[in-house]
Amino acid sequence: MRRYTLRQLDTFLEVARDLSISQAAEKLHVTQPAVSMQMRQLEDAVGMPLYEQMGRKIQLTDAGEDFRQYAIAAIAQLKQLDDAMAQRRGLKKGRVELAIVSTAKYFVPMLLVLFRKRFPDIEVVLHIHNRESIVKLLTRNEIDLIIMGRTPGNIDCAATAFATNPMGVISAPEHPLSRRRHAPLSILNDQEFVVRESGSGTRQAMERLFLEHDIKSKIVMEMPSNETIKQAVMAGMGLSFLSLRTIRHELAAGHLVLLDIEGLPLIRHWYVTHLSSKRLSPATSVLKTFLIEEAGPLINLWA
Repeated sequence: MRRYTLRQLDTFLEVARDLSISQAAEKLHVTQPAVSMQMRQLEDAVGMPLYEQMGRKIQLTDAGEDFRQYAIAAIAQLKQLDDAMAQRRGLKKGRVELAIVSTAKYFVPMLLVLFRKRFPDIEVVLHIHNRESIVKLLTRNEIDLIIMGRTPGNIDCAATAFATNPMGVISAPEHPLSRRRHAPLSILNDQEFVVRESGSGTRQAMERLFLEHDIKSKIVMEMPSNETIKQAVMAGMGLSFLSLRTIRHELAAGHLVLLDIEGLPLIRHWYVTHLSSKRLSPATSVLKTFLIEEAGPLINLWA
């Protein structure tokens, strides 16, 4: 049986995740030559190439794709071994891999500051992605807990709502619709919108709402960042549909306006989620309980 070290597996999975030696080195807090050396040693142990360099980009070979699936499963099994032993010891310490959709970054860091003060022996590793990437992490069991706005219906997962997620339509103060009161949703027909990218939970919520009410808007630009969208709306590029958790300060300062439209804000919820089959470590259980019992009121104060 060939011997692969945990460091080699961790390095390979970081490289495979972003298809980048430099980004893997940054996340692992090592140099790029160190990452390249680990990859070469792993390929020597496997006996075949696992990736190819295509200019500045990296592409996994067919063998690399197969190796990736088995490496993910192996790391997950080892994590479960650590969790099982921690449960026997009953220790409230350890490491939790937490993934959040990008909109949640407006309040999760503040929650983690309080959590760390309360439980200094629990290390939380934070991953931020859009909904599509988060669902892939959940499916592959690469993560302990996930914070997202809508749980996937095709995955057997446990999900508990812990905070509200109000969503509405915003504009620049000078936009003609900013002065309307109690306007019907139909007023959004043919309006120009700046929206999140496909795969975003916010984009999906908007599309479902508009489809239900037969609203046909004009998408003038897609942007992968809430911050960029806010700047575009303030500049007069168009309207947008965003979580109100992301725009509290801009609304208070008068830089953005929440349109007064019947049926809005749309109230959704934030969920803490994990695979139903996942065996939670004591540290993961502590974080999950903290979110469910304390996060909601705190978020209402901050965002």
